[in-house]
Amino acid sequence: MSEFVPVADMASLPSGHGRTVDVQGREFALFNLDGEFFAIDNTCPHKGGPLGTGSLKDGRVFCPLHGWEFAVKTGACLTRPDRSVKSYPTQVRNGQVWIGLDAEEEKP
Repeated sequence: MSEFVPVADMASLPSGHGRTVDVQGREFALFNLDGEFFAIDNTCPHKGGPLGTGSLKDGRVFCPLHGWEFAVKTGACLTRPDRSVKSYPTQVRNGQVWIGLDAEEEKP
């Protein structure tokens, strides 16, 4: 079961953009697609590029280091299907975006 933690103010992430957020010492890539928020692991499995700073187009983020392509909604790697990243549920509460973490992920 996921426990949700607040990570960002909705207003700080305009539609069509992404950013990196830190949650308990871990980095996640957070994206706003037309008012819906999605979270995936921030680290590209190819060379460790920060996905939260990658370019976003049509629901896909491109790693800023070598251009690997990921579906923001699922974490699926479109460049190498065997190298996907984990996606996390999100919620919006009172203007804040929350990410759902599994209990074992919450521990430092």
